Amino acid sequence: MDPAKYDVQRILITKEGQWQPRAISPEPGGNPGIDVVFPVLHGTFGEDGTVQGLLELADLPYVGAGVLASAASMDKVMMKRICLQMGLPVVDYWVIRGEWVSGEPPFPFPWFVKPANLGSSVGISKVNNREEFNAAVKYARQFDTKVLFERGITGREFECSVLGNEDPKASVPCEILPSRDFYDYEDKYLLNQAKTVVPAAITPAETAEIQRLAVACYQAVGCEGMARVDFLMEAATGQFFINEINTIPGFTSISMYPKMWEASGLPYSQLIDRLIELALERHQARGALRYSR
Repeated sequence: MDPAKYDVQRILITKEGQWQPRAISPEPGGNPGIDVVFPVLHGTFGEDGTVQGLLELADLPYVGAGVLASAASMDKVMMKRICLQMGLPVVDYWVIRGEWVSGEPPFPFPWFVKPANLGSSVGISKVNNREEFNAAVKYARQFDTKVLFERGITGREFECSVLGNEDPKASVPCEILPSRDFYDYEDKYLLNQAKTVVPAAITPAETAEIQRLAVACYQAVGCEGMARVDFLMEAATGQFFINEINTIPGFTSISMYPKMWEASGLPYSQLIDRLIELALERHQARGALRYSR
């Protein structure tokens, strides 16, 4: 953030839920000196609508998706259902809830087994046979009571950044080249061996299709501000599938969300400016609404 333009106050929320140096008051008008909040949080209690709900109660403008879009995007099952309702392509999936398991996915191996609500590829396993089924479910259940199975796709992996409120735009996409069997937590954050290609080496028609689907997914779940939509491209058919949408994507100077916008002609500092503008525009629009007779 440009120090000549912004007076930045940093508030850390620890994994134990402690706010440092202070919490934001949920009371409207109870946070003098805060003009806009820029959440830079991943996963549960930050990206799932909970913090967004606090900011709504406090009547504070904030960057990114609102409560409903955050919650729906965080829940991979709900996101898929919404996409299917809107005619958008998602990978075949199957869901189990609680401890009881009956049957098995109606599609061939391999399967990807995931907790329905989490991020950063935590709790994910690739299952190649029935002997690996129980261990994968047990692992995923450490993170959620709802477990998602997806048909394994052999092909390529892409990402696309989206920016805007009522009229969102998509960046040029990038391709992810994992160093492991799939793009797991270690590959994303620990090994530093996965590679990215920005812009992705695909045809103009394929680029346009990714951008179309990214904006359509963004609008389907009701996103505002920003999100990154992840895709799988099946090698055998060339079809793109929406894999997931991330409402608070990584936002360091080397993260893919800002890098895709930089490759699209929007530098990092101007991207931050635009996101803050979008947050203030949305808050102004919502401020004109009535909540009682």
